[in-house]
Amino acid sequence: MDKKHEIGTPVSSSQIDLKKSFKLAVRSLLTSCSRGEFRECFSRFTTAEQEYLHRLFIQVITSLHGNIEDEFESLCVETKVGLVLDNVEQLLEEQDLDPLYSKKTNIMEIANYLSMTKKNEIQHLKDMLKTAEEQNRHVQGRIDILRKGVQDASAMEDAVEKLRNRCRAYADDGVSRTTFDT
Repeated sequence: MDKKHEIGTPVSSSQIDLKKSFKLAVRSLLTSCSRGEFRECFSRFTTAEQEYLHRLFIQVITSLHGNIEDEFESLCVETKVGLVLDNVEQLLEEQDLDPLYSKKTNIMEIANYLSMTKKNEIQHLKDMLKTAEEQNRHVQGRIDILRKGVQDASAMEDAVEKLRNRCRAYADDGVSRTTFDT
């Protein structure tokens, strides 16, 4: 891959800053292992083997740096990052020149807005909690009614069973009396 994808394209300061920042980030991520740390990792190897492995490691890291930077450059070209950054810079310059654009933001307005937003959010959550509590009370009431209904039904079942037993006993008594009378 070519390292310079945008030959002849003017490069803005924001594009240069972006590329520098990216390169610094990649460099710090990929060079975090010192020679001493590297030797500790491969302490079982001879010094010559450690040196060879360290040179190989450096070559791999260098190649990786290049590949990552090329891929980043390619993505910047594909997504037209330069154009976007130029547009942002142009908008910022236009805002600087616009006398009606206020750079100063009223901190108190922002604080009041955030405070009001949070108060509204808290009120909404309180309302939701109140609604949930009412629903829970309603459900608990229905559960209590159903439990009472089950208890009433079991009490009624007991009463019906007693009545049946008495009827049987009465019938049995009536049958035995008529047999003794005859």
